[in-house]
Amino acid sequence: MTGVFPVEAAEVMPAIEVVAPGLLTLVEDLGRQGWAHLGVPRAGAADVRSLRLANRLVGNPEGAAALEVTLHGPRLRFPQGGWVAACGAQVDVAVDGRPASAQVAVPVRAGAVLEVGRVRAGLRCYVAVRGGIAVPPVLGSRSTDTVGGLGPGVLHAGDLLPVGDQVVGPVWQEPVPGLALPAEPVLRVVPGPRDDWFAAPALGVLTGTAWEVTAASDRTGLRLAGPALPRAGPHRELASEGMVPGALQVPPDGRPILFLANAPTTGGYPVIGVVVAADLPLAGQLSPGHRVRFTRCPPPFERSG
Repeated sequence: MTGVFPVEAAEVMPAIEVVAPGLLTLVEDLGRQGWAHLGVPRAGAADVRSLRLANRLVGNPEGAAALEVTLHGPRLRFPQGGWVAACGAQVDVAVDGRPASAQVAVPVRAGAVLEVGRVRAGLRCYVAVRGGIAVPPVLGSRSTDTVGGLGPGVLHAGDLLPVGDQVVGPVWQEPVPGLALPAEPVLRVVPGPRDDWFAAPALGVLTGTAWEVTAASDRTGLRLAGPALPRAGPHRELASEGMVPGALQVPPDGRPILFLANAPTTGGYPVIGVVVAADLPLAGQLSPGHRVRFTRCPPPFERSG
C-alpha cells in the first residue's frame, strides 16, 4: 500500500502529514507472528528493544506501530498536535526548527513540524506517537514487509498517517539512557542446526573473527566480510528448510549472512548457528563498515555438571 493511507472519519481521527519522508521510513510494530508456515516473514522492527521503549515513553502498548527511521529521518506535520518519542540510534530532533530531546516524550503543538535528522551513531531510530500509527493491519500486524510487499509502503511526501487511540499510561518526560553501541559488539550464538556440515575449525573461525558488515546488508540480513568458513568434505546440496531471524546462513563463498527482521521463512544453505533473540536488536543497529564478533552460547538444553 502506498500513497495516502486511509483515514477513517478524518474529522475525529488525528492524522500526521508526511512533509518529507527521509531516506527510508517505514511503519513497523512487533511483526507478523505465526504465519511462517505460509511463507510470510515476521517483518516488524529490526530493533524491537528501541521500539518498545519509544512506545512506553508516550504511554502506548509496547507493540504499537511506530516509524522506523534509517540513517536520515522525515519531516512530519502534526495538524492536531501530539506527543512523540524518538529512541534507538542517536539523532538530532527538532520541533519547528527548535532542538528537542530524544529518549524522552516531547510535546508537539498543533500545526508544528517534527524533524528527525541524520543518524550520528547506530542505524535505526524509532519514532512513536502517542496513540500509535493506525494504518490498517494486514495479517494481524501494521508492519511494512519490504520483501513480500505486505502492509503499508515506504513513506512518501504527502502521505497521511492516521493516529490511533492505543494509550495505556501517561507520557514519560524524564530522559532515559540512549543506545550503547560498542565499537565491536559481541553477539551470542547457539551452534547448529547444521554445524556438522562444517569442518572442525569453522566454529573457532566464526567466534575468533571480527566480521565487517558489508554494504550489501539490509533489513533481511547482514552480509559479513571475513575469512571463509570451511565446509566438511566435498560440497553437497541441502534441501530448503525453515529459517528464523538470527540464523547465520553460510552460502557457498563461506561468508555468513545474519538474518534480521525480514528473514525468509526457508533457505537452502546450511546454518552454522543462531544468534539469540535478545541480541538481535543490537544487530539491527549495525551499519556497513561496523565490525561484529560472535561468542558461543550453549543450547538451553545443555547442562553442565
